[in-house]
Amino acid sequence: MSTFSTVTLGQSPLQVPAVCLGTMTFGEQVGEADAHRILDRALERGVNFLDTAEMYAVPAKAETCGATETIIGRWFANNPGVREKVVLATKVAGPARGMSWLRSEVSKAGIIEACEGSLRRLQTDVIDLYQIHWPARNVPAFGALYFDPAKDKPAPSVLAQLEALAELVQAGKVRAVGLSNETPYGVHEFVRLAEQHGLPRVATVQNPYCLINRSYENGLDETCHRLGVSLLAYSPLGFGLLSGKYDDTGLVGDHGRMALYESMRKQRWGRPEALAASRRYNALAREHGLTPSQLALAFCYRNWRVASTIIGVTSLAQLDECLDAWSVQLSPDLLKAIDAIRWESRDPAQ
Repeated sequence: MSTFSTVTLGQSPLQVPAVCLGTMTFGEQVGEADAHRILDRALERGVNFLDTAEMYAVPAKAETCGATETIIGRWFANNPGVREKVVLATKVAGPARGMSWLRSEVSKAGIIEACEGSLRRLQTDVIDLYQIHWPARNVPAFGALYFDPAKDKPAPSVLAQLEALAELVQAGKVRAVGLSNETPYGVHEFVRLAEQHGLPRVATVQNPYCLINRSYENGLDETCHRLGVSLLAYSPLGFGLLSGKYDDTGLVGDHGRMALYESMRKQRWGRPEALAASRRYNALAREHGLTPSQLALAFCYRNWRVASTIIGVTSLAQLDECLDAWSVQLSPDLLKAIDAIRWESRDPAQ
């Protein structure tokens, strides 16, 4: 049994373990019965922090939109008293990004409507951490590298989004608020306007952070440190690339997400450079007597930048492997070797 450290998220009252269970596989790769078993085991092992989103399961499809929240809601309903033990995080989707079944923009009315839908599916009266899944404005995200002002178009303002979140907090439907897939500018603007107008201050930003995507360190880490905003690190295993399972087969030879879903291979995690860099980190792990997953997870678990690391699993065995990695410590020499690979490979999955 691992004992995880506890952290406070930003300036909110929320206290959570340093490991969070991400649930985007529930409803697609993981059926409801197995999802409930995974939730049971996570809670038994001290992980009472759950992250989900209205658009899950992944990959996003109209027929599975909301499925993950529904599965979690039925777990709460089947286990009286469990909801009170859990810190529950979910997200309102940003602009549709090709998902015609979702709202077209993150307006004030859209945020409130989305929250009401999540509350119904989750069978709860309150969401502990409500996050904006990605920015409403034009930003380089999900693999795009460069900001292009020519792509700007009208979008709900940061102030309007904060006002919607404030209404939900005042109504007792949300306890704290956060961002996801954000930039240093976005975090600064949300904090600045919240303080200026007496609106809820964002507690967290949920961004990718792993050996093949350390772009968070390019300025956002200083922003969050100085503003008191906590990082929830997602994809610590780089969509499975840092587990080692694709080292020999390539991205189409396994039963993981990258092999099962062609759409995933077209994203940042599917770049040849990402796989090449992952193979180097995975080899480094083995040279030091670790599994690739142990190296990748320990890098996040023990990193001062990370408040809580979001793990995603499809089985009890994977869950136990991820939680057992909490005991792994990386030596200074091993951390230097990691940095040496990054110096040459940079952030291929940015």
